[in-house]
Amino acid sequence: MLSRRRFLGTLSGSLLAAPVAAEAQGGQSVPRIGVLGALSPPPAPSPDVDAFRQGLRDLGYIDGQSITIHYAWGGGHPDRAREQIIDLLRHRPQVLVVVGDGTANVAKQVAGAIPIVMTTGTDPVGQGLAASLARPGGNVTGLSMLTGELSAKRLELLKETVPELTRVAVFNAYSPGSRTGQRLLGETEEAARRLGLVVVSAHVEKASEFEQAFKTTQRVRASAVIGLVHPLFATNAGQLAGLALKYRVPSMFAEPGVVEAGGLLRYGPSIPDLWRRAATYVDKILKGAKPADLPIEQPTKFELVINMKTAKALGLTIPPSLLLRADHIIE
Repeated sequence: MLSRRRFLGTLSGSLLAAPVAAEAQGGQSVPRIGVLGALSPPPAPSPDVDAFRQGLRDLGYIDGQSITIHYAWGGGHPDRAREQIIDLLRHRPQVLVVVGDGTANVAKQVAGAIPIVMTTGTDPVGQGLAASLARPGGNVTGLSMLTGELSAKRLELLKETVPELTRVAVFNAYSPGSRTGQRLLGETEEAARRLGLVVVSAHVEKASEFEQAFKTTQRVRASAVIGLVHPLFATNAGQLAGLALKYRVPSMFAEPGVVEAGGLLRYGPSIPDLWRRAATYVDKILKGAKPADLPIEQPTKFELVINMKTAKALGLTIPPSLLLRADHIIE
């Protein structure tokens, strides 16, 4: 009997042996796309997927009529992505829509030449998914979450919230040799120097290491925590926020979910907006454009979210000027 892993590998090869284009030539009139959503399937609210579907509707596509969408869930866990993408390939999609660099890398390995649209890439060039943002050059394109100014902006907002801040712990979930991790940490350290802050890096490659990182934060007397953008923080948002409250540390993360679960601040791209914009890539690809020629775009809409319940629990007074700039306030 074949092992499960060998069976899945054989299955993925057989699925890819019959090109999607052949099925389309055989009379498929309604295009099919596969979507690997981030965390939870319906009936849990999914503003990201809702935004994507709205983006398609704005372009004239109606699910079940002029387009068929097949879903899989849990794309925030790259270790499960291979099996989920293989399941999506059973439906013969003409385009795959996925979350994050890790999932996009898995999709690229499994799906062959099928076009792949990322909704929330972190560093597609650094991760080897694209030759450049302007001309990706392969079968992966879409949206990237990163801009060079975000690290500085997050630190500025954290410093404004905690005026006495002098030392900040940076939670880094990237492996030591990661180009993306080195880039993000370097940007954060440079921004900290300009603000007169001392940075202490805490390495956390799995959720079981979170508590030790908070203990390190206390030991080095860091007055706040900031996280480098990474899916580990989104997929373990509740645990991360709970520990920040337990250790009474103001926190700033880019990932949705952490501040809603009890973190203090979030500043980063609007994830629903990135998903909405992903629909335009699907439209262009279905009309004949090649992913290699579609520039990877960066965020244009950003959100500041403040959890006032957490601020009160930490004894912090949020400056009125900051409250006025907030996009969402959790009371």
